[in-house]
Amino acid sequence: MCRTLAAFPTNCLERAKEFKTRLGIFLHKSELGSGTGSVGKFEWDSKHSKEGNFSEDVLGWRESFDLLLSSKNGVAAFHAFLKTEFSEENLEFWLACEEFRKLRSATKLASRAHRIFEEFICSEAPKEVNIDHETRELTRTNLQTPTAMCFDVAQGKTRTLMEKDSYPRFLKSPAYRDLAAEAAAASASASPSEPSHT
Repeated sequence: MCRTLAAFPTNCLERAKEFKTRLGIFLHKSELGSGTGSVGKFEWDSKHSKEGNFSEDVLGWRESFDLLLSSKNGVAAFHAFLKTEFSEENLEFWLACEEFRKLRSATKLASRAHRIFEEFICSEAPKEVNIDHETRELTRTNLQTPTAMCFDVAQGKTRTLMEKDSYPRFLKSPAYRDLAAEAAAASASASPSEPSHT
């Protein structure tokens, strides 16, 4: 059954508009700062793009999910999109696992592992991710002797789910398509034009 825009909650539509506005502001700020090498208060960073070139960064996001996740800007934009769909928990879990993997203290590792489990994995968790029962139980078992890899299986499954489900919708979203069109136009105007033949 097709739903009209009037059927959506007002706050959902407002969040979608806010997402589009924020991405436009991000692009505008990066263009303003490109001449000085600075982009104001935003710290754009991607190992796959040139210094502060947000347009290339935006266009790279459609190349692969890995490029999107390796870009701070891409993660921020994808997170904003997921919030409009009320499904940001998978990305937040993935990010929590990335941070968790960097911990070196056994004490911090154990306490953080239990917090992540309580927040994302256990049944009725406040931000419960969509994983199967076997993965949930394997993760619970891994917590008995937590290591940096105890969430690897669950993290891999949520990543696959995002890549196959949310990521394609993000790329098809009007907000991303508008932003990509603006980025393509900005890249085209920044590159030297070819001499015209008369």
